Amino acid sequence: MAQGHENEPFEPLGSVEKTFLGVDRSLTGRKWLPRLKDDRLALGMAQRHDMPELLARVLAGRGVSSDVVERYLNPSLKTDLPDPHIVTDMAVAAERIARAIAQGQKVAVFGDYDVDGATSSALLKRYFRAVGSDLIIYIPDRIDEGYGPNAPALLRLKEQGVEVVITVDCGTMAHKALGIAQEHGLEVIVADHHQAEPLLPPAHSVVNPNRLDDDSGLGQLAAAGVVFLLIVAINRSLREQGWFEGRTEPNLMQLLDLVALGTVCDVVPLQGLNRVFVRQGLKVLAQRGNVGLRALADVAGLDETPAAYHLGFLLGPRVNAGGRVGRADLGARLLTTEDEQEARHLAQELDAFNTDRRAIEAQVQEEALAQVETRLLDRRANQLPPLIITSGEGWHPGVIGIVASRLKERYERPSFVIAIDSKGEGKGSGRSINGVDLGRAVTAALESGLLLNGGGHSMAAGLSLKADKVAAFEEFVSKRIADDVEAAGEDRVYKVDGVVSPGGATRDLLALVEQAGPFGAGNPEPRFAVPQVRVVNASRVGADHVRCVLMGEDGKRLKGIAWRVADTPLGQSLLEAGGRVFHIAGRLKADNWQGRRNVQLTIEDAVAL
Repeated sequence: MAQGHENEPFEPLGSVEKTFLGVDRSLTGRKWLPRLKDDRLALGMAQRHDMPELLARVLAGRGVSSDVVERYLNPSLKTDLPDPHIVTDMAVAAERIARAIAQGQKVAVFGDYDVDGATSSALLKRYFRAVGSDLIIYIPDRIDEGYGPNAPALLRLKEQGVEVVITVDCGTMAHKALGIAQEHGLEVIVADHHQAEPLLPPAHSVVNPNRLDDDSGLGQLAAAGVVFLLIVAINRSLREQGWFEGRTEPNLMQLLDLVALGTVCDVVPLQGLNRVFVRQGLKVLAQRGNVGLRALADVAGLDETPAAYHLGFLLGPRVNAGGRVGRADLGARLLTTEDEQEARHLAQELDAFNTDRRAIEAQVQEEALAQVETRLLDRRANQLPPLIITSGEGWHPGVIGIVASRLKERYERPSFVIAIDSKGEGKGSGRSINGVDLGRAVTAALESGLLLNGGGHSMAAGLSLKADKVAAFEEFVSKRIADDVEAAGEDRVYKVDGVVSPGGATRDLLALVEQAGPFGAGNPEPRFAVPQVRVVNASRVGADHVRCVLMGEDGKRLKGIAWRVADTPLGQSLLEAGGRVFHIAGRLKADNWQGRRNVQLTIEDAVAL
């Protein structure tokens, strides 16, 4: 297939192709297929809306119909924000919180220790402050208290005079703790998004679009999105009560930077309302109005227009570091402070904890990988079990979720990593693949009596269990998900949006593609093939990355980087290329190193010609 050239970086594909560029099996073992099956959809969209065909292909490939293109490219909360009251229990929860504010009652928020929990807690704190009220934030310690509400903490809040507790990003499965709180006269409002059982916990109200009796259609929201809708509803209730007569009503749009951060970091699909939240939230983040986020961006070296990538890979891990290996409340404190000096101190502390986290993570990952490889010695590559599960005594529970993600990426299987403590109890974190609902599998294991606690959503789940139950849990979940895993892996494919040449990979092209963003889970970043290029100047960088240059037949060049592949067939082929010709595939990214404004390719796959 001919390459595009500088002014025509993209070449349309024929819809009759069974594979993309004829690649039936790449160096990562995948078949390349065009994401868009019918070229006519893109051609019609491009003509109707007078847009470049490349952008039309990207949009059509993500299921965007021609009728909603304008709204998709220009999302607005004015048109896309639903009435919060469509969520079950939202109206009654908002009325109770508004009444607590109006009557000066003491309210606390009990949040999870991850980014979604920290941002959700910070959202409520900042809103309460804006309406002239106070709010106590309580974040449990990951190791000492574990996930979700616990009775001792709730009773301590009660002793401090708290009358209403709002649990955020947790609480849906906390039957025992909330029952004890209720017995002691503490009203609890749950604002969560994790999967629920038919029996809800004893609470004043449970605001969770994943309740089985909820018809809002908002089940894909992160907790931060649910909490933002709750704030909208509280604000409406206060307005109806006349609270803002003589008071300035807060600008809720200024809270969207926190909503965007929680949404991206919880890896929920960036579709529908989630995409609108992130799109608008990135604009708010760029204004640098949140003192804590500004300090964190400076510490992380974020010196360009923020994108979803920066939320997920620069800011999020640092907010998370406090809950993982430091002090659980640091993230929420940073996101709520108005003091510049305190913000700088907290941001630096979180940055240091993030460095510690990386070292701890590397050690646990090495041990987990060795454990998996030992267990797989007698299996061929196509006989991987449906579930990858590892456990180890003394593993730090703060990094098991990250390591589970690494295992999931490496083996393309749902993966669990379980840290066993000195008492013989394990805390586990799991990550799934598309098409396999891990949250429901964990909920079923809990209902069967295998777990002490557990829950989650389709792509991620957490649990606690006795160490002697690990094997039984593995067997139970493996049987439950086996068919779904098999279906997900029947055709290991890499979907490509189009073709680009080294000379055609420009910042203008990147800006065009980014109109369909922000990209993330559920809204995949466009993938492009760079065909018939010579791989030159390949070298190993860092621990296991590969850097190279892709040179087209016209001599024009494009830098490439492949992450964590040096010891894989893909990495070895690139390192040993010696000027050989390849089809290369990956994602285009901005390259701003030392003030440059170039583009490089994040290499994800290749095939030698």
